Amino acid sequence: MKVMALCGALALLCACQGKAKSGREERAADQKTSGGQPVKTATVSGLQTPESVKWDSTRDVYFVSNINGAPNAKDGNGYISVVDPAGTVRDSAFIKGLNAPKGMALVHDTLWVADIDVVRGFNAVTGAPVATVRVPGAVFLNDVAAAPDGSLYITDTAVRFGAKGPEHVGTDQIFRITPDHKVSVALKNDSLGRPNGITWDAAKQRFLVVPFGSNTLLAWKPGETQVTAVGTGPGQFDGVEIVKGALWVSSWADSSVYRYENGEGTNLIKGVPSPADIGYDAKRNRVLIPIFTGNRVEIWQLP
Repeated sequence: MKVMALCGALALLCACQGKAKSGREERAADQKTSGGQPVKTATVSGLQTPESVKWDSTRDVYFVSNINGAPNAKDGNGYISVVDPAGTVRDSAFIKGLNAPKGMALVHDTLWVADIDVVRGFNAVTGAPVATVRVPGAVFLNDVAAAPDGSLYITDTAVRFGAKGPEHVGTDQIFRITPDHKVSVALKNDSLGRPNGITWDAAKQRFLVVPFGSNTLLAWKPGETQVTAVGTGPGQFDGVEIVKGALWVSSWADSSVYRYENGEGTNLIKGVPSPADIGYDAKRNRVLIPIFTGNRVEIWQLP
């Protein structure tokens, strides 16, 4: 009886393993036949007006800026959360006391954050403040990107929020902050179309800028006075990342994230309302989407 029972158990085990393997193969086949589309793998809830996500490759965590109020209110309610790659909030308020934190950039161990009309630096390990750089003439600082020399470039969308909503009140700008914290205007031009997201394109030694008030994606090299169009789309762009040579851009206009290659855009992630300043996890090939009005971050696995 024992021998018969053992044989039966082994047969059952082999059958189960076969079924499990078959299930894995079916799921892999399903993904393959779906055209290699991005798949949402996790949702991070409990945030408060999340505006930007930044992957820290050194510590392997995601920083999330939470406005927690009006986008231009100097109320001290803003904060930065730390989320692990599994989608678990490790520290809900790692950095506190900001006003309306938006785009972020990492330079070595310093996390830089745009906060209305100042750029604040914090130790990325401890959260301790290390610098506050005031930006004279700034109206609505939005996103931050670092150049190879450690200088920061910050977009100014030049809007204020009143009873009638956002109003364009100044000339669009990109500011530069040098490593020794000197501030200058790198570019001032309304052809920027209310610049929002910005990222460094290392392959072509230029910045890519996506505007909220235009449907044209822009490229700009420091020192030049004009921008160059590199693609068009639905407009109301927010975040931009470069993934394996392609541009990934979020758009509020149709609640989507697009992939651009050679100037042609493809809508690959749909149904993400108010997709703000996206991030990218290069280790896992993931796009990180803050859902501004939904108080959550969605993690999407790229094919």
